[in-house]
Amino acid sequence: MVITTEQIKALRDETKVSVMQCKKALEESAGDIEKAKILLRKQSAITASKKAERTLGAGTVASYIHAGGTVGAMVELLCETDFVAKNEEFQNLTREIAMQVAATAPEFVKPEDIDEDATTKAREIFEKEAGNKPADIKEKIIKGKLDAYFAEKTLINQPHIKNPEVTIKMLIDGAIQKFGEKIEIGRVARFSAKG
Repeated sequence: MVITTEQIKALRDETKVSVMQCKKALEESAGDIEKAKILLRKQSAITASKKAERTLGAGTVASYIHAGGTVGAMVELLCETDFVAKNEEFQNLTREIAMQVAATAPEFVKPEDIDEDATTKAREIFEKEAGNKPADIKEKIIKGKLDAYFAEKTLINQPHIKNPEVTIKMLIDGAIQKFGEKIEIGRVARFSAKG
């Protein structure tokens, strides 16, 4: 199948990934744009894992204040170089994540931030909900409930508020693929006016 420039342009406009990566994904998916997007997401996760050990030496801070001024958030997004940190698309990504924080009030940035105390408290609640089921079934129920509960409360695992098919981690992995640098969320703060 011949891949047209229009198909490549459409995929690039939607994903912001390089022309060559878009062309390759379209060729592998026989011109199917949806399959090509899936291939690009998989590739971005692979690219992100390869860059995981790199040093973060730059970044940017962005804020978002919700209409009415009662909720706001600040996010620090880290990268390797000032060149990427000063890029408008990188700064827009930081604002998107700040908007996510303002909207969803995550308790944790990444799964590693979940402390034992929070896990113990949630486990106690879910053990009561699981009732008198057999031990193996009860443990599966508790694990499923814990995974769902903490996915909702962990920023990196949350579905993006503008596109629920994409998680915040997928957004960051896509940026890693696009910019060719390690990127991760540094600090996060959310403010809410008591009224």
